[in-house]
Amino acid sequence: MRDYDEITAFLGEWGPFQKIIFFLLSLSVFPNGFCGLSIVFVGDIPEHRCFVPGNLNLSEAWMNRTIPLEQAKGKLQYSKCRRYRLDVIRNLSEIFPDPDSVNISEVEQEPCLDGWVYSKDQYMSTIVSEWDLVCNNEWKGPFSMPVFYIGVLIGSFISGQLSDRFGRKVILYGTMGVQSAFSVLQVFSPNWELFCLLNFFVGLGQISNYVAAFVLDLSSIATVLVMIGKFAVSCALSMVYAYTVELYPIIVRNMGIGTSTMASRLGSIISPYKFYLANS
Repeated sequence: MRDYDEITAFLGEWGPFQKIIFFLLSLSVFPNGFCGLSIVFVGDIPEHRCFVPGNLNLSEAWMNRTIPLEQAKGKLQYSKCRRYRLDVIRNLSEIFPDPDSVNISEVEQEPCLDGWVYSKDQYMSTIVSEWDLVCNNEWKGPFSMPVFYIGVLIGSFISGQLSDRFGRKVILYGTMGVQSAFSVLQVFSPNWELFCLLNFFVGLGQISNYVAAFVLDLSSIATVLVMIGKFAVSCALSMVYAYTVELYPIIVRNMGIGTSTMASRLGSIISPYKFYLANS
């Protein structure tokens, strides 16, 4: 029985063609990391507190007392989800010009009925400040990432079968287009629900083009060089891929890698909520 090197000898040695293919395929999956990490920035939670309308005719001293102080992380800070009842504050301000003469802590509190005001020291805008994903809606921020990984999970499963049916190049270019198009559309999302839906398709395209590119790369380059190159691109994850891909026959290789990748995404879907619950 012929060994792997003998079977793939027709591909030639490590020459200019193999180098170009390797470079282009590596370049095609380079943006995938940005898609996976972008939520760290676009989903960050800026400092915020309840918005107090300016038509209450409150003095600056009273405006500074409309938000209660609460203990958080070992220090006092303004509440992010509560404020004192503004009708009571307005009545007190008319009677007592100096807020220090009133025990404001006894005033009844209410939620942020007029929305929130967000700090712009670090970000001009995030999905949190855009759609008020704070307080009762705080769970929606972490939920955006599991939706992405659900897309990755489904993409891992179907990309292998589609590649075996229609060809790896077709799926590679097609899923690159899906990822790019839906990433651009996300910028124009009018609400959180549509953002999550688009994030699902971004995840689906992201893993699908990665799996297709990886198998194409492995078919074009000597095994040792693939290991070295993929280590530079994706470190330990790619070494797992390189080992696993050899466990499957060539005709079902794409489907096997896709199914294995799909199984690994369950932890990725759950992990954001583990962090969220730990900080709740």
